[in-house]
Amino acid sequence: MTDYPPRKHLPLWQRLLITVLVMLVASYVAGLIWEAVFGFALPPYVAGLIGGLSAIPVWDLLQRIRPKG
Repeated sequence: MTDYPPRKHLPLWQRLLITVLVMLVASYVAGLIWEAVFGFALPPYVAGLIGGLSAIPVWDLLQRIRPKG
């Protein structure tokens, strides 16, 4: 069995940037859907909750992704 050097995680700044972008997109899309269905704006705390909950699986996924090289 050969011992390969362990590959590093994505840098912290890349994981943070991707996570924040996913949070913003998720809350924006949820707001669009909410307004189309109910006819009034999504309350900001609900948009924040949706964005925050979307960040959890994305952060976990990004910790598992390892760059090639």
